Amino acid sequence: MTGVQTCALPIFVSEPERGGGFVAFSPRVMIRAADLPRTQLVQPASRITYRLQVAGPARKGDADTTRLAPLPGDGSQRVQQFVDAARKVSQTQRGLKVETLDTGRPEMRATLDRAGLFLRLVALLAALLSAVAVAMVSRDFAQRRLDDCALLRVLGVPQHVMAWSYGFQFALVGLMASVLGLLLGWLFHLVFVALLSDLVGVSLPAAGWQPVALGLSVGVLLTLGFGLPPVLQLTQVPPLRVLRRELGQLRPMSGAVWALGGGAMLALLMMVARDAKMGSIALGGFVGAVLVFALLGMVAVAALRMLADRLVGQMPTWWTLGTRQLTAQPIQTVVQVCALSVGLLALMLLILIRTDLVASWRNATPPDAPDRFVINIQPDQVEAFQADLHQAGVKQFDWYPMVRGRLVAINGKAVRMQDYTEDRAQRLVDREFNLSFAAQAPAYNPVVSGRYVKDEADAFSVEEGLAKTLGLKLGDRLRFDMAGVMQEGRITSLRKVDWSSMRVNFFVMAPKADMPQWPVTYITAFKMPPQARLDRTLVQRYPNVTVIDVSATLAQIQSVLGQVITAVEFLFVFTLATGLIVLMAGLMTSRERRAREWAVLRAMGATQRLLATVQNVELLSLGALAGAMSAAAALGIGWGLATRVFEFEWHAPLWWPLFGALIGALLAWSAGWWSLRGVVNRPVALTLRQAE
Repeated sequence: MTGVQTCALPIFVSEPERGGGFVAFSPRVMIRAADLPRTQLVQPASRITYRLQVAGPARKGDADTTRLAPLPGDGSQRVQQFVDAARKVSQTQRGLKVETLDTGRPEMRATLDRAGLFLRLVALLAALLSAVAVAMVSRDFAQRRLDDCALLRVLGVPQHVMAWSYGFQFALVGLMASVLGLLLGWLFHLVFVALLSDLVGVSLPAAGWQPVALGLSVGVLLTLGFGLPPVLQLTQVPPLRVLRRELGQLRPMSGAVWALGGGAMLALLMMVARDAKMGSIALGGFVGAVLVFALLGMVAVAALRMLADRLVGQMPTWWTLGTRQLTAQPIQTVVQVCALSVGLLALMLLILIRTDLVASWRNATPPDAPDRFVINIQPDQVEAFQADLHQAGVKQFDWYPMVRGRLVAINGKAVRMQDYTEDRAQRLVDREFNLSFAAQAPAYNPVVSGRYVKDEADAFSVEEGLAKTLGLKLGDRLRFDMAGVMQEGRITSLRKVDWSSMRVNFFVMAPKADMPQWPVTYITAFKMPPQARLDRTLVQRYPNVTVIDVSATLAQIQSVLGQVITAVEFLFVFTLATGLIVLMAGLMTSRERRAREWAVLRAMGATQRLLATVQNVELLSLGALAGAMSAAAALGIGWGLATRVFEFEWHAPLWWPLFGALIGALLAWSAGWWSLRGVVNRPVALTLRQAE
């Protein structure tokens, strides 16, 4: 609690420990604990709630390090141990509840939880892209060193010496790259912290050794696990390759190596994801997508070869040469298509998730979200109250009848608290619910099961979370006691309620336009018009109502959302750059092969303009095919992540594969132009001499 002293009377400006429910907005009186006995407010029938606030150990750099003495050991671990012990006690003590920063207001918690999941998804995809890039570059490195290793074998260098040499070289490269990555990550994390500086009011402590150890281990493991296997094949190059260039080509890795590398990759990526469900969906989707990419790539190459054979002599020269380039070495073409598709898949998946995630955040608290709630409006005040709202300029507002009711029976059986073991279920059946009725379900409460039928008699629509907690299902009959009025009905639909939406929501609703027997009051929610002074007018004209101003809470939520979205956008752009680097690496691996092939064509009379056209056609074709396949795969994986992990509504654009083909073609052409620049203009004699 913070405050300032004015005229010897404290004026409190914030209460950090104050709850977020409607009861917490009621008028409050602050009484010193020493004066409480004289008020005689605490009686045998009084309802009292006690709150114990516990702070963690003070750390160096905290605003007030004198509050608590530092405790030995890791402070965060000690706090977590205390929270775990307190939760175990709360499971045996009725009414006891443990609240932490992670279990605060639902609208804040949902936002931060989703942001954390997205950041872990970014880390997962970045690690996956890094693995693909390392595997491609290391195989290209090994391919270029075949002749050198054959010459070393001729000169008598033992195989184990070569193996240790390359192993040490790759370990050193992995360590240096990891250190450089840690340095860049530290610099970027300063930008990230600056974007979220207003989210927390204290200076964040310096990063410990865990991120450093994780970064080093990830870098070294990626280098050794995905870069070393193809390089170690260089030790098997036969000396006879110096005379016969077709000998000693790189072989596909053995099943044991694939299993070892795949297991290491799976463990690494699951460690980065830190979420079994998200890791399983993302990794399983990528593995399945790669298999589909390879199959479709082979089908496309075969179809292109058949088409080229049928149209021989009927198409332009550039088209004939381009198709021959793609079909002459089908395995390399399929590998390149798969590499491009994996990179594009990561980019498009991030675009889809990021777009719908940001949209879900903004839709949760749009600019016109209600910032006033008014409760306890009496039935005879409805017309006058609504007229006052219209006169003040309030054009839209939520308006629902509300009645308090206790659930007393399910399917004719009396509800007892001891029938449930879960604490939340016990608390729900031991309290009154907010019930309402409306001919149509609220537009922001989608019906997920059953049907919400207008004016259906003896029917109830139940919030799906309540149904899950109490074990309710469609067709069950519920009986409520509403101030002595009994109402029984059958569950005909389940609604999905977003309790963080800052809208009027109810656990149970009846699909009726009017329930005259219910003892109702009314609740409304609206956005206060600019410059309006409606709060005082409503309280003076209707002394029985309670006006709840949540504008400060709404402003805080929107501020947090803005900062989180900015941080997510920053990491999103950073990962897009990583994906583009992978695309360029995939094209760079074919640079020397293309140079040799084009040198032969130029020696046979092909012009630079013709070869440039062939290069553009080849890159655009590969990019379009990879983009279309990756976009289709991104829709499937994105649906799984959105519905199973992030839990927001998924809007799948059916035109996305066409967009993916266009974006893939443009990205492949741009990356290919940059990575293959100068290949067409390289002197023919120099290229052929280097290829000898």
